[in-house]
Amino acid sequence: MKINWSALGQTAGISFLVTVAVVAAFALGTMALARREAAVAAGSGSGAGRGTLALAGAGVCFAACAAAVGYGLNLIAG
Repeated sequence: MKINWSALGQTAGISFLVTVAVVAAFALGTMALARREAAVAAGSGSGAGRGTLALAGAGVCFAACAAAVGYGLNLIAG
């Protein structure tokens, strides 16, 4: 039995980087939702615009997380 250590190292490295990216995207989405709540609680006119922008940013972050999970499931099932 021969193990291709280079391919194993590449797979481990890419898996680590993708995991860090998904966790970072989720953390940014959670932070954006927290900022939206703060802007809504402030109730100022400019805070409403920031709240909408924060909600859009959170949506993008969570969509990226969902896309990564969906792609991983596609790789496993396919």
